[in-house]
Order: sequence, then C-alpha cells, then structure tokens
Amino acid sequence: MKFRCSQQALTKALNTVSKAVSNRTTLPVLKGILLNASSDGRLMITASDLEISIKKEIEASVEEEGSAVVMSKLFCDIIRKLPNEEILIEKVNANSVNIKTNSSEFEVICMPVEEFPTIGEIEEGSEKIVFDKEIFKDMVRKTSFAASIDESKGVLTGIYTEINEDEINMVALDGFRLALVNEKIKSSSANHFIISSKGMNEISKIAAEEDDENDIEIFLGTKKAVFIIGKTEIILRIMEGEYIKYRDIIPSDSLTKAEVGKDVFVESIERASLLAKEGKNNLIKMTINDNMLTITSRSEEGNVREEIAIDKEGNDLEIGFNSKFVIDVLKAIDDERVTLHFKTGISPCVVKPVEGDSYEYLILPVRIPTM
Repeated sequence: MKFRCSQQALTKALNTVSKAVSNRTTLPVLKGILLNASSDGRLMITASDLEISIKKEIEASVEEEGSAVVMSKLFCDIIRKLPNEEILIEKVNANSVNIKTNSSEFEVICMPVEEFPTIGEIEEGSEKIVFDKEIFKDMVRKTSFAASIDESKGVLTGIYTEINEDEINMVALDGFRLALVNEKIKSSSANHFIISSKGMNEISKIAAEEDDENDIEIFLGTKKAVFIIGKTEIILRIMEGEYIKYRDIIPSDSLTKAEVGKDVFVESIERASLLAKEGKNNLIKMTINDNMLTITSRSEEGNVREEIAIDKEGNDLEIGFNSKFVIDVLKAIDDERVTLHFKTGISPCVVKPVEGDSYEYLILPVRIPTM
C-alpha cells in the first residue's frame, strides 16, 4: 500500500470515521482504522465497534494498492498535527506504516488486516428511503433526548421511525417522558425501524459536518440499515423487538388547557430548579389558577415562587414534575408559544403546538408532598 493525499481531506475523513472507533473493547483491532487504497484513485477509510460502522471515501494518488489497520488515536493525532500539505503513506512491511511529509516522518505499528471485522454492504432487496438532511437532523434533535439510557430497556434505547404514505414519525420514550415529532413527507410505501439513539445522533452529527447539500439515503435490510450521506456510509444494526404502541399512551382528551410563552416558561422553571436540585427528583410544583401559572419549589436551602400569565381553558389544577424532564421538552421546541394539556393532577401532561400537530410531548407527573 502506497498513496498520497491531502492532509486536510484525510483529517476531515478521520474525524468522521473515528466516531465508530470503540474505546471500551477487549479486541485491539476495534481500536483501529482500516485504510484501503485502490488503483482507481480512491482511499476508503473504515472504523467499526460492531454496533456502528462508518466508511468514508476520499481521493488519493495511489501508487500501490493495498490496506492496513492503524491505531486510531495515534494515527489521527499524527495526521492532525502535520502541516497542510500532501502526505505520503506507505505500508513498509506487514507490521508498520510510514507517514511522510516534506519535513516530517513517522513510522507506526499496524495490525493484521484480516482481524478487522467485515463491514456488510447494502443487502440485496433493501428498501431505499430518501430523507432531507435538515429534516432528519431536526427530528433526531427533537426526540433523542427522550430515549432511555438504560441498556436493559432494549428498544426503548432507540428511536422508532415510522414511515407512512404521507408522513414520517419519530418517537422516543424512556418511561418518564415521550417525544413524538412528524413531518409531512410523501412515501411510496409504509415501513418502520428502530435504531439506537446513539447511532441516530452520530448520523445527525455527520450530516451536519457534510458541506454538500446531499439528502440522506437509507437502505433498510433485514438486520442492518445503511445511511449514505455524500461519500460517507454509516451502517447500523436495526434493533429487534416490538416498539410500544405509543399512541395508546397519549391521552386523547384533557380537562385543563394552558397556552404559555415557551421562553418565559423555561426561564421560570430553570430558576425554580435551582432549589429543586437541592431536594429530591428535581421536584417543582405547578399550580394553575384562573389565568396564572405558579411554579414553586422548596428544599432545606430555601424556597422559590414564580408566576407566569397564561391563557387557560377548563379546570384549575395542581401538579408536580421533575423539572429536568420539563426543561428537556421545552428546549427541543422551536415555537414561541406552546399549549399544555392536563386531565388531573396525577395524569400525564401533553405539550402540543398552538397550531398544527407537528409534535406531541408527554411528561409523567411526580406525586408531591405538601409544599
């Protein structure tokens, strides 16, 4: 293997693929990056932790085709520190790779190529779905925070994507809150899949780093999904199992509806949570009385009271929440005003837009002692 390429292009590609390098593994080769130079002037750079694999192609002047596996951290650090000029990389023997510029030269140990995991290609018969890059990033941002971080909860650590003929829904829930967003998109057929929240976030980050305006192409196989963004491929395992029937969880009606300015609501909860953090469960109490929403919190360190004017319909109400869960939801919303829907003081709150149905967030309440 012997090739020349731009330091800048190689650095950018390494930054992308290194997202799939495993730092916690007993297999040393998973801490490596595979370099594969082909005679047609392409350098394919690959990393995998067996859950997520990333392949990135860049242009190179290939003098001798071949491949090598280099330790990710050391190799990436060296390439980043080199001057912005052409780099010559050559596999000098089975165990080492030489990296050379006009003024620098490194020789680093490499690992056996045959030990690197085989990265699957697009499965024959895979269904292709095209996603607008900006819409994908926005939907992942608005749902991923609500996925569970407890690996024992299986599919709840993932984002459920549901494709219908006229819309795409993304759903995440962790047992304390639920996030549902949808976009009106025409599709030729219905489908659904669950990908880990971590994996979806990585795809979103890679999409943000890509300079071009390419859409995201998704090829759904039986066990893996391949996401293609420009010359980058991300291969992810499709999570097995049935997702919760989330529509059954969201209340269809309410007895209290409050419309409130989102920013002032967030700021009030953040101030109240300063004391809530000193107590248990980040507990805040909300009291809706006439057209006023009062937020209170109390701990051994003191107490706080915030008042916000609202537009209310229905009954007065008193309810408690973990402030963090409410803040996470509100920060995912771009609208200036939102509506809060309640049934009782011990049933979930549903946050919806003032107009339309582009999102629904459900937050479970916390039973509150006398405050």
